[in-house]
Formats: sequence, structure tokens, C-alpha cells
Amino acid sequence: MRNPNSTTQKSEFAIEVRDLTKSYGKTQALRGIDLGVRQGEIFGFLGPNGAGKTTTIRCLLDMIRPDAGSIRIFGINPQLDPVAVQMLAGYLPGEVQYFENMTAEHQLRFYADMRNGHADWKYVQKLAERLSLNMKQAIKNQSKGNKQKIGVIQALMHHPKLLLLDEPTSGLDPLMQQEVLAMLREANTAGATIFFSSHIMSEVESLAERVAIIRVGEIVETAETSILTGCSIRRVTVRLKCSVNIQRLENLPGVVVLPGSDETSFTLQVTGDMEQVVKVLGDYPILDLETEHPSLEETFLSYYQK
Repeated sequence: MRNPNSTTQKSEFAIEVRDLTKSYGKTQALRGIDLGVRQGEIFGFLGPNGAGKTTTIRCLLDMIRPDAGSIRIFGINPQLDPVAVQMLAGYLPGEVQYFENMTAEHQLRFYADMRNGHADWKYVQKLAERLSLNMKQAIKNQSKGNKQKIGVIQALMHHPKLLLLDEPTSGLDPLMQQEVLAMLREANTAGATIFFSSHIMSEVESLAERVAIIRVGEIVETAETSILTGCSIRRVTVRLKCSVNIQRLENLPGVVVLPGSDETSFTLQVTGDMEQVVKVLGDYPILDLETEHPSLEETFLSYYQK
């Protein structure tokens, strides 16, 4: 087996995916996706259930085999050397399976044994304390949130170079969500690359440097988070001294007049260039004009509008 530590220096990317396809019978889950996640970055992977997020992550770890395309994890082909990839990675699946009769401590020690001594038990205890996890309680008696905490700890316990996380804060209360996000930032500061999927747009917006949006097995956008939230869509609220023909604005490309608007006070959603909107509004006496960049959630939803 090659030394995975020496391999990590050969590629700028932690994850390289080219033209990846995967089908389950007649259902095409991945339709030729491309991804490039640089070493040391935090990368968000957005999409609704069934879009292909979990399938992608499982392919990265060689848990399932794609039909076509190539994958490299720190330059390693996971299909040729899955053990090397798994040594470098910490994985949190969307649904973690446990030995329900074990305590949290016994389950985590089991994971530590599987890591062949690479897990840091003092670090495990520190994480459990921060997450207020009862290590002595049987897992079958633990809440969904506490079971999620066990999954987070097992992903972090060996200080991996790559974290692959499928909905990492699922089932956690807001306080624990913030604590988990803090742990991920600390892991990233220590050098870990983080690739995570999430439905919680606020956490993606606060954590990820770049995001990819996947829709029906295809990547429809990859960009820096700040660009997606700052440039692609604007909400423009206007008050005029006189009435305007709203239809004139609605006919402009990329412009939607939002509900609640009238001929003297209206709100527009503008996708793309503002130039034509400004030209039309320039013909009217304006009392007030306010431009607002929407949240990442609104940007995300715009890719799913018919």
C-alpha cells in the first residue's frame, strides 16, 4: 500500500471528480458531474433529497462504484486504494448505524479500534464534553440528537485530512448546531478539508467558502458563497411619486414583480444585470429605492423554479 501522507502533496485538490455518472436501474442519480475541492477549503454541497448528494459522497469513499467518470482524493484513486482514502477521511453518513446495546463510550472505542490506534481518545473525551454527550448511557436510550453527536465525534476522532459530512447538524438543537460548526472551523484551521451537504442554508452561508448546487444529478452552479449571495439575485424595493406601468418592468429579462406591489410602490426580484431596470426607473421620479441581496436559501431556490 502506498503511503497516503506522501500522496497528499502531489495534488492541489483534496477532491477531483470528472464526468461522474451513476444509475440505479432506470434512475440516473448522477449525470456527469464535475467537482474540484481544493485542499484546506470548506465546501458546501446543496440540493434537495434525491438530487445526488449522498450518492456522490459514497462514490468518493468507494462505498459504491460509479458507472463512469474519475475520482481522485488527494491524488488517490479510491477504487484502486480505498484503504488509503479511508485513512485520510472522516465520514459522517446521513443515517449512522450503531450497536444499540452499547454505550456511547463503547461504540466510540469500537470505532477507535477500527482506526488501528490513529484515534485520539483524549480528543474524543473533549468533544463529548463540549457536546454534553453522556458516554455511559446505552445508545438505544439516547435521543436522535445524541446519536448524531456520536457520529460527529467518530468522524473527527482521528484528526482526518478530509471530512465528508452528510447533513452534520441533523437532529441537533440550535446550541449544539453552533458547537458542531465551531468544531468544524477548528478542524479546518488545523488543516482539514471539509466537504459537507446540508439543508440548512444559514449554516452553509456561514461556514462554506464555496458551494456547488446539484439538481437532478447535475451540477447547476459552483461558486464562492459570497458571489452567489451577492451578485446573482437582487431584491429592489421602489417608491415613486407617480404611478408606473408595472408590465413594462415585468417584461424585462430576469425581472419578477413580487406580490404586494402596486403602481407606485413595488418590489422586484432581479436576476443578473441591473442595467435595464435602472434605465426604465430613470424615466420616473423616485422617492426611495432600496437594493437587498437575498440569502443563500433564496439563491438556491431560484435554481429549482420551473
